[in-house]
Amino acid sequence: MVTIVESIGLPADVYSAKCATRQVLDHIAGKWTVLIVDALRDGTMRYTDLSRRIEGVSQKMLTQTLRGLEADGFVLRTVTPTIPPRVDYELTELGRSLGEPIRALREWTETHINEIERARVTAAERKAALGY
Repeated sequence: MVTIVESIGLPADVYSAKCATRQVLDHIAGKWTVLIVDALRDGTMRYTDLSRRIEGVSQKMLTQTLRGLEADGFVLRTVTPTIPPRVDYELTELGRSLGEPIRALREWTETHINEIERARVTAAERKAALGY
C-alpha cells in the first residue's frame, strides 16, 4: 500500500527532496528526538526530569526539540497553573507508535556497542598503517 501525502498529492518517498517525509525523517532521526521519545516511553515527565535523564542536552536544545515534537504531534505538553507553573510532557498515541522502533534502535545499539567499538579500532589501525 502506498501512502499519498495529502499536502502534495504524491506518494510518500523519503528519497525525494521535495517530499515532506524527508523533513519528518530528519527530525525523528536526531539524537535528542530519539532520546526524548525513548525517555517518555516510561510515562509523563517534567522538563527538569527530562533534563536530568538526558545527560548533555542543553536547555536550548531540549526546549527546541520538545517544541518540534509537540508541533509534529508526537508529544503533548500540559501546563498546570501553579506557582511556578508545572509543565508535563507525555507521548501522544503517534509518539508511542514512534517509541517502539526507537526502543528497538536503542536496544540494538546497546547490544552491539562492543562490536562497533572493535570495528572502529580496526579502522583506525588500518588508517594509521596506510598513513592517513
